[in-house]
Amino acid sequence: MIRFSNGVAVGFMSVLITGCMPNMNQGARTPAESDPVAADDSTPRTTIGETTQNVLDLREALAQGGERAETSVTAGNPLMQSAEAYRTTVAKIGGIAVQQAIAIRNAQSIQDPKPLSHRQFIDEIIQPDRPDGIRLAMLPYYQEYAWDEEAQALVVVDFPARKDARERDR
Repeated sequence: MIRFSNGVAVGFMSVLITGCMPNMNQGARTPAESDPVAADDSTPRTTIGETTQNVLDLREALAQGGERAETSVTAGNPLMQSAEAYRTTVAKIGGIAVQQAIAIRNAQSIQDPKPLSHRQFIDEIIQPDRPDGIRLAMLPYYQEYAWDEEAQALVVVDFPARKDARERDR
């Protein structure tokens, strides 16, 4: 047992038990069945302190094997809870920034505000390569932001094939 200065105790048993767990991915797609994933897509990337303006179209992301990401923290492991909390929080903050920008755009519109297509969303809200454009916090290599045109909301998409490719490469 290790006790940190803040009084938190961490046992070695949790680390040992997770290493002895059977493969929980039984029934998962085999590499031949999964969509091909580029090596760059399965390579971890720096996330903390990094930003992006890359936002996919949700329909295209789902067609490429993406799945809408879970927006709650469900991990039992304290380290995984911290990682999930970070991912969830930065995604929610990005969504709030986008909703504020849309509200300002709609308030400035003389005509009735119309729903934004993916292209309009990128051009008018994200404004890539402009100093006043929205810069979203970088997500892990297996997640991307996507624009849900139907709901008019920024969402996060998981790409399980990227995780599978990373596991195969280890």
